[in-house]
Amino acid sequence: MDGGVDLAAVQNFGTALLIGALIGIEREKRKTLEVKPGIGGLRTFILIALLGATAGWMADTLRMPWLLVAALLVVAAAVLAGYVIAARQDPDSLGLTTESAAIVVCLLGAMSTLGYRELAVALAIATAAVLAYKQPLHGFVARVGWEDLFAGLRLLIATFIVLPLLPDRPIDPWEALNPNSLWLLVLLISSLSLVGYVGTRWLGADRGTALTGLTGGLVSSTAVTLAFARQSRADSRTATAHALAGGMLLAWTIMFCRVITEVLVVNRAILLQVLVPFALMGVSAATAAWLLFRSSASSQDTTVARAREVPLRNPFSLTAAAKFGAFFAVILLLVKLVQTYLPGKGLYMVAALAGLTDVDAITLSMAEYARNGDPKTATNAIVVAALTNTVVKCAMAAALGGPALRRPVLTGTGAILAIGLVAIVLL
Repeated sequence: MDGGVDLAAVQNFGTALLIGALIGIEREKRKTLEVKPGIGGLRTFILIALLGATAGWMADTLRMPWLLVAALLVVAAAVLAGYVIAARQDPDSLGLTTESAAIVVCLLGAMSTLGYRELAVALAIATAAVLAYKQPLHGFVARVGWEDLFAGLRLLIATFIVLPLLPDRPIDPWEALNPNSLWLLVLLISSLSLVGYVGTRWLGADRGTALTGLTGGLVSSTAVTLAFARQSRADSRTATAHALAGGMLLAWTIMFCRVITEVLVVNRAILLQVLVPFALMGVSAATAAWLLFRSSASSQDTTVARAREVPLRNPFSLTAAAKFGAFFAVILLLVKLVQTYLPGKGLYMVAALAGLTDVDAITLSMAEYARNGDPKTATNAIVVAALTNTVVKCAMAAALGGPALRRPVLTGTGAILAIGLVAIVLL
């Protein structure tokens, strides 16, 4: 109203000032720590944000967008001049981080008064985080090899180039195979594995059996099982065996959590039915792992602290994705054929066979099946696949691991199987 205070405008300008202060504090602190010349600190960034906010407000109010362009050019010119002066003072410290941040702050200030205040705040927080986490980000890049970079590019190619080209319709007589949907689910599995792989690289694969089991379980619980089983042969101490068995069971726990996540993404209508048995199995595996770690920690031998590096490779390659997609397509087709010609218990046989090598494919196919089929049958089939896979990994651990490893692994597996079978019978 005329003569009144425009509270919205006050909030917008206040937001711009806070954005400038947020990034300015980080730049001021960084300049103090690194003792390098820079174009400005806290006050400079607040003024730049205010300039952007004022230019945006005037451009919108007066319908003169060139004012914002002019303000941005002024900031760019000042930044360039400051950069040249700083480069002359210290040629070895060339960088455009602070200069780029100044231009970003000007634009964010303008966004605050142009109706995009919430987005401006979110972007300001993200910008401050990128600036503040300099060392961790550089450290992560140092750990990334060329193979990891190529794998990331392949994932982007598979997501944004291959996926849109695939037909979004069934291509088989039974209407079981939709290439677009199938590839999308392949990308889901690859992304989950990639999260675990990145976590392992970020934390380091030798930080102990617990962390290795947690992060490695996202990539491949089978790989963790094999690696820990082999390590137990080289170190036959009971404390070591308990720690390695605990790491295995943690990796299996992550597998159960992974199944829940996949069902949540694909068909949340059966989430509650899947959640109960898999949460119980996960809790039993996690509890057994905790008891084993506790037993290992209470041992008189305090040298048992770390696990050897688990040989995990970057989980994404186009070849691996294509192989999983083909396997997944076979499972989908088998499920459809059994549903058509052998309805009922035949699905459990398919689930048991699929679980010998992989749980993801049968989980996704059963989640799809539950859209039009019996949810209880789908849930039980997923449980059967998980139990079969657990038995296979237990057999690997017993066959390849040392004698001290077998008893705790067999005990943990027995608890998981008991809970899984009870879930099938009662739920």
